[in-house]
Amino acid sequence: MRKSKLQAAHLTGSADDVEAAFYEALQTADLDKLMACWADEDDIVCIHPGGPRVLGAMAIRATFEAMFANGTIKAWPERVRKIEALGSAVHNLLERVEVATPEGARHAWVIATNVYQKTAQGWRMVAHHASPGTPGDIQEVSDSPTVLH
Repeated sequence: MRKSKLQAAHLTGSADDVEAAFYEALQTADLDKLMACWADEDDIVCIHPGGPRVLGAMAIRATFEAMFANGTIKAWPERVRKIEALGSAVHNLLERVEVATPEGARHAWVIATNVYQKTAQGWRMVAHHASPGTPGDIQEVSDSPTVLH
């Protein structure tokens, strides 16, 4: 008997916990755990770097299944910026992604936004939008002062 997607990951806690489980699932190519991070809604959306808008759990699952056929996705969330409300959270971050090259493993950057909603099952992802980054460290544009007085 197969576990339901929500039982597969035993997700509880905050949007941060779901995000940690999402990136762990990428790094271990655990499709069931990855899909347990997503809300059980028709309108969930995933956009991979340079890819089309993928709507719905079955379509999202298929894209990650195809990606995992090539192995794990070594991606780590860094420089996370958060906007949180009672029932939603938006995390904008840089993904440091390990890329295999003829010279060995190198790191590239992807710019991502993850959106979470509090559902009857707890916090779940409703959107993941990743845009191509650069092979080098990404410089951020911000109106925050760089020197504290």
